[in-house]
Amino acid sequence: MYDIGIIGGGPAGYVAAERAGQQGLSVVLFEPKPLGGVCLNEGCIPTKTLLFSAKLFDYATHGEKYGIKTSGSTADFEVMMLRKDKIVRKLVTAVEHKMKHHKVEVVKYNATILENNKGIITLQADNKTYECRNMLICTGSETAVPPIKGLADTSYLTSREVLTMTQVPASMVIIGGGVIGLEFANLFSLLGTKVTVIEMMHEILPGMDAEISQLLRKEFSKKGIDFYLKAQVTEVKEKNIFVETEGKQLEIKADKILVSTGRKPVTTGFGLDKLGVEVVKGGVKIDEHCRTNVPNVYAAGDVTGFSMLAHTASREGEVAVNHIAGKPDRMRYKAIPGVVYTNPEVAVVGLTEEEAAGKGIEIEVQKLPMTYAGRFVAENDLFQGLCKIIVGKKYREILGVHLIGNPASELIFGAAMAIEAQLTVNELKEVVFPHPTVSEIMKEGAFLF
Repeated sequence: MYDIGIIGGGPAGYVAAERAGQQGLSVVLFEPKPLGGVCLNEGCIPTKTLLFSAKLFDYATHGEKYGIKTSGSTADFEVMMLRKDKIVRKLVTAVEHKMKHHKVEVVKYNATILENNKGIITLQADNKTYECRNMLICTGSETAVPPIKGLADTSYLTSREVLTMTQVPASMVIIGGGVIGLEFANLFSLLGTKVTVIEMMHEILPGMDAEISQLLRKEFSKKGIDFYLKAQVTEVKEKNIFVETEGKQLEIKADKILVSTGRKPVTTGFGLDKLGVEVVKGGVKIDEHCRTNVPNVYAAGDVTGFSMLAHTASREGEVAVNHIAGKPDRMRYKAIPGVVYTNPEVAVVGLTEEEAAGKGIEIEVQKLPMTYAGRFVAENDLFQGLCKIIVGKKYREILGVHLIGNPASELIFGAAMAIEAQLTVNELKEVVFPHPTVSEIMKEGAFLF
């Protein structure tokens, strides 16, 4: 009998297992694939590894701006991919060691839920049965492929297949201008591919700050990436992509087609229906403790269909484990950072201007170029960037921070902490920032209010 049974070894599942083990709970984790989930094996880590290599190549070929002259710089895609695989293996091994250290039993087979009888959940894996007092569903998500005419008959790529490529294509059409699509657009564009991005919405990065999204698109356009907004792919034939945009019909040819139109929760195939768990809009419904409508069944990560980010998944897993262990904790979503690991980087947290208006919240907004920070000027030539801070008009509490410019991904946690702690701009002004750092941009922004 286990205290917790976890299905899925991604950022939600393995972090939850680790935290449960740290608290002395007995845990069984079911995961037939390498631990780490999509994030570690097919998403976050592989793509960031490749993007870093591409960024170094970009700096090498344009180093004259920084006083560094090189000649004959080339990108060895095969070596980049081998390095990516090596890093993934290293990190998977690290997760495996964590599970052993915290006495988590890892079952490398698919689990099937059999029943929930009098508070005891029975599962089966590899013809063996396992009993658990609590269940944590962390089955993640899978690529959502739109029903485009002819697409199924085409050898298109998703974020999984693109990471197994052996050569850099001459041209690529990316269907979807969200985070994943733009990171791959940046990667292949830097490596010499002619990239075209097709997005149905009026701007890339739907849901993020519109001004920040526009700045990134314009910067990418300068670097040769073509964008079609308010556009819909109507048909695919071999290497021909037919697009309808603003009443016009276009035909685009490309060597490779990457479908990047989002992900959908995995809620079938493992017996979830045996538990009577409520599923809404394709995802498992949870409360602030990450508990479902069934008292001893919890869910965390992409399977909820809500905030489909690895760091959200890990925190949800922690909240679920703490509730099972009887510790006070609850999940909060107002300060979940979002990052686009392109060059330049985008990082956001909290409300956008559009969201505040939609909720009827009166706000004040201040923005300034990232070049107000001396460290940014020293390290980022010919790009001004932007820092936007949103505060509540009545209490002047920080409600949102939106950044474009390197290294935005490493700064945004500070803004997340400020929002989580409900800091006002006056309190932010009193924080001592190290100098010279790009992080000082947030203090400079605070003094605009």
